[in-house]
Amino acid sequence: MPLSAGAEEGELERLQIDTALTLGGVLLTAFERNPQQPLLQAGSVDAEARARHALAALPGAPAINMRHQNDVIGSGRNLREWEAGLELPVWLPGQRAAREAVAREAQGGLDAGRTSLLLETAGQLRDALWDVAMNVNAVDLAAARVKSAQALEHDVLRRHQAGELAKTDVMLAQSETLQAQTAHLRAQAELKHAEHRYWMLTGLKHTPVFVEEPLAGETRPDDSHPLLAVSARQIALAQEERNLTRVEKRENPQLLLNARHERGAFDTEYDSSIGVAVRIPLSAEVRSAPMLAKAEMGLAQAMSNHEQRRLALLTAMHEAEHNLEVTRSELVIVEEQHRLAQESLRLARKAFELGETDLVHLMRVQAQAYEAERALGNRQIQLKWDIARFNQAAGVLP
Repeated sequence: MPLSAGAEEGELERLQIDTALTLGGVLLTAFERNPQQPLLQAGSVDAEARARHALAALPGAPAINMRHQNDVIGSGRNLREWEAGLELPVWLPGQRAAREAVAREAQGGLDAGRTSLLLETAGQLRDALWDVAMNVNAVDLAAARVKSAQALEHDVLRRHQAGELAKTDVMLAQSETLQAQTAHLRAQAELKHAEHRYWMLTGLKHTPVFVEEPLAGETRPDDSHPLLAVSARQIALAQEERNLTRVEKRENPQLLLNARHERGAFDTEYDSSIGVAVRIPLSAEVRSAPMLAKAEMGLAQAMSNHEQRRLALLTAMHEAEHNLEVTRSELVIVEEQHRLAQESLRLARKAFELGETDLVHLMRVQAQAYEAERALGNRQIQLKWDIARFNQAAGVLP
């Protein structure tokens, strides 16, 4: 079961592999825990509010006014007048359509933002999983090194007791075992840190089976890329907001309905009447210029952000592609180094058993073999990690 982000660190002992878990399922779990979820929820409220505003019967709130007038302070002829009025704003030409367009773009931007956040979470999950895999490999290699060192120490001790090796050789073998145990402890600590980062991201105590992702096709980022789709939607929204600002650069006309109840001076009866008035505000540059300038600035900022993001994605894809090529080339080299190191270790062990070489030479060859094993395992995992990073840069969800 997912754990809350505020759970105690001590609750996580060791991650276990769950074959029933899928990478997509873990991604959705991590996505729901993403700290930016409140922003999406707020964006949804904003988009709904814009849509309601565009579909409203009136472009603004109506107003009620009340008025009373008499001549108590004045001529004193018993003049009385009461008036109640209702002010109704009227849609400007094209205003409703402009607001509907803004609402549509706001909703589209929200959908694009959700996909973008999902991709961002996928990148965090990919790195967390392969970081765990890399450290699992390091722990396994460190454990194998401890086992090998202990076996060597046991063999050296046996041969020392038989009088074949000196006490210094025993001490050297014991020192190698202690170093291997120390490296194993450090590898376990790094694995614990990697597992904790995965746990904080997903809230899960289990990981899916590590499966290499298929490499995405050769693509270059366009507006269909989740990250570029967000900034493209921001441009479209800024354009529609600019259009709306141009329409709303003057205030809405007002339709005024009023009912009047009045009695003139020296009259004994009240007269009632109903009136209609129209208020048409005029456009004033001193009012509209700052609004239009702000809208233009918003559009320019959105276009600038889109171009910056496009260039950043091009750079990220180039780096991911180049890293993948380098790792593939390195893997060919380390595979050959590993083969040679294993053969050298086999010959060195045989020579040591026959007394043809000393312990120092064997330990040096054994260290080289361990380093070759570590390099091979790291490159194999790094290749899969680089494929995941290339897919991430290409905007491909797992």
